[in-house]
Amino acid sequence: MKRRTFMKTLSAATLSWAMAGCRPPKQQKPNILFCIADDASYPHMGAYGCKWIKTPAFDRVAKEGILFTNAYTPNAKCAPSRASILTGRNSWQLEQAANHWCYFPEKFKTYAEVLSESGYFVGYTAKGWAPGVALDRDGQKRPLTGTAFDDRKTMPPAEHINTNDYAENFKDFLNARKRNIPFCFWYGSTEPHRAYEYAAGVKKTGKKISEIDRVFEFWPDNEKVRTDLLDYAFEIEWFDQHLIKMLETLEETGELDNTLVVVTADNGMPFPRVKGQVYEASNHLPLAIMWKNGIKHPGRVVENFVSFIDFAPTFLELAGVDHQAAGMQPIQGKSLTDIFRSAKENIVDPQRDHVLIGKERHDIGRPNDEGYPIRGIVKGVFLYIHNFEISRWPACNPETGYLNVDGSPTKTECILSRIRPGQRKYWEWSFGKRPQEELYDIKKDPDCVKNLAENEAYAGIKKQLKDQLFTELKQQGDPRMFGNGHIFDEYLYSDIRHRGFYEKFKRGEKLDAGWVNESDFEKDFE
Repeated sequence: MKRRTFMKTLSAATLSWAMAGCRPPKQQKPNILFCIADDASYPHMGAYGCKWIKTPAFDRVAKEGILFTNAYTPNAKCAPSRASILTGRNSWQLEQAANHWCYFPEKFKTYAEVLSESGYFVGYTAKGWAPGVALDRDGQKRPLTGTAFDDRKTMPPAEHINTNDYAENFKDFLNARKRNIPFCFWYGSTEPHRAYEYAAGVKKTGKKISEIDRVFEFWPDNEKVRTDLLDYAFEIEWFDQHLIKMLETLEETGELDNTLVVVTADNGMPFPRVKGQVYEASNHLPLAIMWKNGIKHPGRVVENFVSFIDFAPTFLELAGVDHQAAGMQPIQGKSLTDIFRSAKENIVDPQRDHVLIGKERHDIGRPNDEGYPIRGIVKGVFLYIHNFEISRWPACNPETGYLNVDGSPTKTECILSRIRPGQRKYWEWSFGKRPQEELYDIKKDPDCVKNLAENEAYAGIKKQLKDQLFTELKQQGDPRMFGNGHIFDEYLYSDIRHRGFYEKFKRGEKLDAGWVNESDFEKDFE
């Protein structure tokens, strides 16, 4: 149905209700619009004061709802992060789904599947849960995020940007829904995921590299890196432009007030020492939530720590669904509705004072398909990290191209810094081996480059954080706490081409290592 026809139909229906002296049928359960950018770090949205990235849609959601300043994913990689969103469980509680390119276990039901069974119209566009394989017991593909709406295409403003017309596909989704049925839609942009058209941010927007107020300390601050950052900004803005249109569509149809709008990203930006790692820029993500009918005192800023595992219980509570009765595994997260209903800002719930984070196997490139296991806790102003296998390379092996870091101009600059006088620190921060324990004061050192773990003045804090981390992990059944962490390395890649990549590479087989640069391969590392 064309938009004009749809709007006429809606107006006619509203008029007929009015003539009959009746109000339009009221839908009690809220709609849910979940909007997830692909690889964007906190604080790279305008509402956080970022001047070189323009995000009017995100900023509107924050202004008319709640802006969260301490939202974290448990695992800073696409598939495990999205698995935690969908199940309400930390990645180490998800068996194979703790890994990237995994098989999604049949036993873990998602909130989207449950809402579909409970009367919601459920769908998505572009990237849902990915990458990996999710099948039911009959071998059929599972609709982890609902029915796909991907038919509408558009001309992207630069190379490598998705041709999917996200906003038009959202309209198709709404038009396919029966009247007064609540909906749950997953807007899964593939921006700002790599690859980028180099210098598109400069050439096509008029942005200047001088506008960037700060480059992370762990990268060289030069023209190539800044140009790369503006390309990243350009793609975030494309994500936001489609969100503007979606909000306008909901306003036109009179459904914005009863729609819970959640805007975030799955993990940090696709740059060295960020995506796929466990530092502040890796797991700390933007989050704004708007719901005109349900959020009391909009315009608040909330500093409480919230985790991605809190989304599923929030959605299910608002839908009036008992997750265990619906067949889901027990949820670890805590619904955010107490924050929605509160008049407080900053600290609403004193018990929300920390989050747990970590990782297992992300990408290819280590011997025996091994991962780089980490667990961490963020509490107050401190980040404590425990690296379990410090003999391994944290970003994957040098000779296979550091494949847990997407190829980019910034990656190349950090690799080349290893042989540039006075710049080796940039290579060390992104690719070098790490100590077993790391401790950072993220208020004084948000870039996490000053490790306090061996500083005696912080010994008590380190012990407290480690004890709390390990105690909670044991309570959550984390295999790492019971000597069974090896199982994460033994789960098979869902893409058979990835299995045994390191050994195939060493034998000289010609392999597709993903989007990397030739300079990423350190041929002198053996």
